[in-house]
Amino acid sequence: MAGMFELFVDAESCFRFRLTAPDGTVMAVSKAFDDKSAAVAGIAAVREYAGMGLVTDLSPMACGAAPPEARDVSVAPVREVRRIPDADLHARARAIRREANGPRWARAV
Repeated sequence: MAGMFELFVDAESCFRFRLTAPDGTVMAVSKAFDDKSAAVAGIAAVREYAGMGLVTDLSPMACGAAPPEARDVSVAPVREVRRIPDADLHARARAIRREANGPRWARAV
């Protein structure tokens, strides 16, 4: 069974949602939304983008590593991750599909 989104009103009377695991564990809690429709749109965005999300590892190389101020920066180089705008991804995917499928009206008489 998949996780479940729960829509609720917090102590400040703002709408929020939380993602819970099948065993009831809270996995994530959203930011505060002014109205219910914005919170529902937030749930839709999480559903759409969660599977495609990039993972950036910001943790030290090993458990019990030295604090950041005592660690040599040259040992663990920082790798920059370039984010591609959503519109660019959709346009590129559309172009690839068109190229693979050929002209749209190729079989029309």
